[in-house]
Amino acid sequence: MAPVPLRSPTRLRSPAEDSALSWLLAGDPAIRWQTLRDLCPASPRAIAQERRKISRQGWGARLLAKQGPDARWAAGQSSDSGLYSPKWTSTTYTMLLLRDFGLAPSTPSARAACRLLLDHGLQPDGGIGLDTWAKWTRASETCVTGMILSLASYFELEDPRLPTVARHLLDQQMPDGGWNCRRPQGATHSSVHTTITALEALRHYELHRARAPRPVQPSLAKVRAAQRRGREFLLVHRLFRSHRTGEIIKPVFLKFAFPPRWHYDILRALDHFQSVDAPRDPRLSDAIAILESTRLPDGRWALQQTYPGKTYFDLERKGAPSRWNTLRALRVLRWWNRRRV
Repeated sequence: MAPVPLRSPTRLRSPAEDSALSWLLAGDPAIRWQTLRDLCPASPRAIAQERRKISRQGWGARLLAKQGPDARWAAGQSSDSGLYSPKWTSTTYTMLLLRDFGLAPSTPSARAACRLLLDHGLQPDGGIGLDTWAKWTRASETCVTGMILSLASYFELEDPRLPTVARHLLDQQMPDGGWNCRRPQGATHSSVHTTITALEALRHYELHRARAPRPVQPSLAKVRAAQRRGREFLLVHRLFRSHRTGEIIKPVFLKFAFPPRWHYDILRALDHFQSVDAPRDPRLSDAIAILESTRLPDGRWALQQTYPGKTYFDLERKGAPSRWNTLRALRVLRWWNRRRV
C-alpha cells in the first residue's frame, strides 16, 4: 500500500507512537484498515480500499479459504458438525474472527454462515443453542445467543428471526444489569464474560436495526437502555474488581488476549467503551492505568494471553509484540484522552 502520512491534526505524537503506527501499517489488511480508520488521518476512500483486501489477502483470505461448500467451517469434526465446536475452528468462532477483522458485511459466504447458525441454533425459547446439549434439551445458552446475534447483525442479515433473538437476550438481563449464562442453573450475580458478549451483540444489533427501513421490535430505546445498564454493571466493578471487597476478581482479567474467544479481559471491555464513545467515567481510571503501565518502551503492547485449542493458524505469538493489542490499546487511549477535554 502507499505510505500514509503519520501526522496528527490535534497534537504531536511521540517517536514511539509514530514507530508503533508505522509498524501497524505494515501488518495484515485487517490491522491496516482499522489503523487508518481509528488512528491516522486517512480518507474514507483509502480506508475502504484497504478494508476490501481482507477477503483477498492475509488472515481473512486464509480463513475464507477454509469454508466448506455448505457454508460451514470444521464440518464433520464434531458432534454439532462444526457449528460451535471444535474450538476454535468451528463456524461460530471463525465468524467471530472475521467480524473482528472487519470483513465486509455484505460478503455472501459470511451471510450464508449466519443463516446456517440461525437455522440450526434457534430454540423454542427464542435464544440460540448450538451444542449437543442444546439439541437434546431444546434450550438456548446466553453467551452463544449473544455471539450469533452479533454475527447476524454485523453481517447485516435481513432475517425476521433476529428481533426474536434480541428480545430473548434482553429478557436474560439480570437485576444487577449484567448477564450470566449460568442463570438457568441458579446464578444470581452476573458474569463479566457473558456481559461483554451481550453488550457487543446488542451494540451490533442496534447499529443494524438503525438502518432498518421499518420499525422493528424490540425498540432501539430498549436496546440502548439495556446496554447502559450492562456497562454500569462493569463500571460498578471498575472492570475487574469485586464490588464488595475491591479485590481483583481474577488476575487473568488483566492480561490482554486476542482473539478473546469467549473470554473477558479489561482491554476487551475498554475497547467496547471506546467503540460506543461512552462518557469518561472515573471508575475506568484503574483499568486505564493498567493499560498504560503495560506499554512496552518502544510504544507497543505484547500478546499477554492465549487460550488453548486447535486453530487454523496463529495470528501472533504469545509474549511477542502484538499488533492487535497495540491497535486496540492506542484507540482506547485516543478516546480516553480526547474525552478528557
